[in-house]
Amino acid sequence: MLRLAASAEQFSSHVLADGVMRAAHARELSLSEGSEAQERATDGVTAVVDGRSVVVGKLRLVRETDPTAYPCPVRSGETSVAVAVDGLLAGHLVLVDPLRPNAAATVRVLRELGMQEVALLTGDNVATAWSMADEAGIGSVHAELLPEDKVRLVAGMSHRPVVMVGDGVNDAPVLAAADVGIAMGARGSTAASEAADVVITRDDIGKVVQAVDIGRQTYRVALTAIWIGVWLSLGLMVVAAFGHVPAVAGALTQELVDLAAILYALLALRPGREHPELLEPAPVPARADRADRDVLESS
Repeated sequence: MLRLAASAEQFSSHVLADGVMRAAHARELSLSEGSEAQERATDGVTAVVDGRSVVVGKLRLVRETDPTAYPCPVRSGETSVAVAVDGLLAGHLVLVDPLRPNAAATVRVLRELGMQEVALLTGDNVATAWSMADEAGIGSVHAELLPEDKVRLVAGMSHRPVVMVGDGVNDAPVLAAADVGIAMGARGSTAASEAADVVITRDDIGKVVQAVDIGRQTYRVALTAIWIGVWLSLGLMVVAAFGHVPAVAGALTQELVDLAAILYALLALRPGREHPELLEPAPVPARADRADRDVLESS
């Protein structure tokens, strides 16, 4: 079942698909190429693997194939993925999606930077969503959401501007709808990266703080550079109005004003503030442990 599911997940852009494939590789299972693959946004993927029809995803997708498919009980922090083979439920894969090591520090620093509200919007079940939120220090949770639900919630938020961080194809609509969309492009989908205003090319949530710092610093420098140009120009205009500056000298002096504004604007190239608490530790190689049932890890 795991080999067939991992073979089908090769066609999925979902972040958790990587966990299923790594678990199969850890057990030295060889994956098939597959064919006739289709991905259903937010639901899962279907494919033909070794001549067998395979469906991997949420229970509602599998129930379209096997109406008798039953849910899998999961503990807090776990997510189950249903697998159907040749029209019948074959079983469930239980995945643990561990919190990133610097996620809690990122949330804390964002609040220190003035973010009035930090909320978690996810398609995961309520128990898993609250488990992750508690670890990260997030008090507002919206779970079991479809992409259109995320868009509606972001549009209705009272605190503006709204910054949305996402990494999957399902997040593309809400990233486009937010005032500022930040895509985790290292492992996220192309659709999310194209819809976002900012793309973080490293798989490090702490870089969100750096992106906010860079944006705010750039805005402050740009605004100050504008006012430097305005006030210097006004001063020269007053001097020129009393005939103290010849026309040619005034034109040349205006170029110096522009140069001063441009040189000040170069301060935007300075790196943002360092946040040592956001440094992510070196990744530990993933492993799949086999207990009374399989728990597949996915980072």
